[in-house]
Amino acid sequence: MVETGRIRVAKDKAELVKALTSADGMTGPFPTYADVIVFAAALGAKHKKRIPLEEISKREPAPIGQEHFLIKGYDFVIRLLAMIDVKEISILSHDENYVNKALRIFEEYANGGLEVLQNELRGAVDYSERMLLLLSTERFKKIQNKEFDLSKFLS
Repeated sequence: MVETGRIRVAKDKAELVKALTSADGMTGPFPTYADVIVFAAALGAKHKKRIPLEEISKREPAPIGQEHFLIKGYDFVIRLLAMIDVKEISILSHDENYVNKALRIFEEYANGGLEVLQNELRGAVDYSERMLLLLSTERFKKIQNKEFDLSKFLS
C-alpha cells in the first residue's frame, strides 16, 4: 500500500530519474525529482500507460514527500489524473483512502511515462537535447494534423 503523502519511484527507473535532474551536479533538464515525476506521469497518461510499481527505490530517489508536489502546485495534476482514471468525483476527497488511491494512480502513470522515456532516451548522451527533440517532434505532429483553413482570410 502507498504510504500517505509519499510518491514512490520504481527501483528500475531510479537511475533515469536521477539522470533527468540537474541536482547534485547532474545535467538533466529538470530541476527536481518532483518535476521529473510529474512530466513522466503526464507522458504516461498521454500514452495510456499505467504500470504498477514492483520494487521500490529506497535510496535515491527515496519516496518523495507530497509537500514537494504541493509547493509547485502539482497536486492538481495528481488529482486530475486520478479523476480521469476512475471517473468518480469521490477521488478528490481528502479521506486518506482516496488520497492513497490518487497517489497510487499517479505513481503508476509516472512509472509508465518513465518507461516511455527509457525507450526514447536509450543511447542518448545528452538527455536535455533528446527531450527537446521529442517535444519538438510532438509539437510538429500537432501542427501537421491541423488543416489549413482559408476561411480566416475571407471577409
